[in-house]
Amino acid sequence: MPTIAIASSCSTFPLLFKTRVRLNPSSRILSTVTLALTLIAPIAGLAQTTPMPPTGTAPKAETPPAALPKLSDAQIYQLRTDWPMLARYRDANAKISPSAADEKRVVFMGDSITEGWMNHGTGASESNPGFFPGKPFIDRGISGQTTPQMLIRFRPDVIDLKPAAVVLFAGINDIAGNTGDMTLEETEGNLASMAELAQANGIKVVICSILPAYDFPWRPGREPAPKVVKVNEFLKSYAAAHGHVYVDFYTAMADPRGGLPSNLSHDGVHPTAAGYAIMNPLVEAGIAKALSEK
Repeated sequence: MPTIAIASSCSTFPLLFKTRVRLNPSSRILSTVTLALTLIAPIAGLAQTTPMPPTGTAPKAETPPAALPKLSDAQIYQLRTDWPMLARYRDANAKISPSAADEKRVVFMGDSITEGWMNHGTGASESNPGFFPGKPFIDRGISGQTTPQMLIRFRPDVIDLKPAAVVLFAGINDIAGNTGDMTLEETEGNLASMAELAQANGIKVVICSILPAYDFPWRPGREPAPKVVKVNEFLKSYAAAHGHVYVDFYTAMADPRGGLPSNLSHDGVHPTAAGYAIMNPLVEAGIAKALSEK
């Protein structure tokens, strides 16, 4: 009577058994079918990763994603071809001359709040426009940006300009999900990475708290207030642990809800001239402290 050898060689199941079965001619076909079904059944069971609901119970509907603002063709093209916006300041960076021997150049890295700081720094006015006129401060904020985008452009927009110090002021757009949902730890890690890059290149680091925000007009319902507090707690402790300067805008500007009051912001996120007036002396004191340390 013929015999066959049986061995499992499936990648899902390592060699489980190897034996010999003696078959008579009349049962050879039936045994082959039975054996095949026996080997296939557990594999088929693995493929069903989502359990079926009990009879009569409808599957739970998935919550649709929140509606996002529509992008223009130009915005879509820019995101596809230059996501971190490396080209934004490329020409401006090329025109910056090397620092003078006694110059203490400072670069501000950030988002729309930093970009909007232009013409609102100390000494700036309609008749005297600029970014902290008379001071060697450089604004490298880009509206809407998140920390992963800033991390990519940190070398050309900060390190290559050879500043004495950098002001890191970012994170609110991460919480808003501007480039997709992120964990707070991911935001903290990106800010820490920028600080480490600066420190490795002999650049003093000033870390600013995220401004308070109760809600986002462009992404309502994300409840940013407690998230801002948590990231700021990390930034304060990280700065202390690594010898950086921490500038606390939050405490000086938050209302009882953990948002920006209407007298300091028109939309609850971006400061008005009155808001920048509070921020100016705080950041300048932080910069002075960082530059005085050896």
